[in-house]
Order: sequence, then C-alpha cells, then structure tokens
Amino acid sequence: MNEEITLQGEFITLGQALKEAGIIPSGGAAKPFLAEYEVWVNGELENRRGKKLYPNDHVVIEEIGEITIVTE
Repeated sequence: MNEEITLQGEFITLGQALKEAGIIPSGGAAKPFLAEYEVWVNGELENRRGKKLYPNDHVVIEEIGEITIVTE
C-alpha cells in the first residue's frame, strides 16, 4: 500500500494519518497499533500517535506500506 494524504490544515497527527489511510479503524486504535508495529517517520522510529506530520513527511510501516503527506 502506498497512500498519499492531502493536508487540509497545517499538519495532521500520526494517529489521524493512520486512520485516514485505512490502516486503523479509529483514532483510539493508534496507541496499540504503534506498540505492535515499527513505524518510521522520515527515517526515525516513532511511537507517538500525536506526532505532527507536515507536507513531504514520509511514513513507512514495514509489511504494511507507506504514507506520504502532501498539500493541495
């Protein structure tokens, strides 16, 4: 899966991005998901669901796919 998420505002949180990409069913599922899977944001391991993502940020979840944050 390779997904592009278009920002509506200044940023989106990692939890919101996972939900919008269809990886998790709700925002509440972000914390257990991040505890179970390694999620890399711009090459750095990340486990905070509130991590702010900005345009051109790149999220990689091994065995699941990638998310790129873009602007309109």
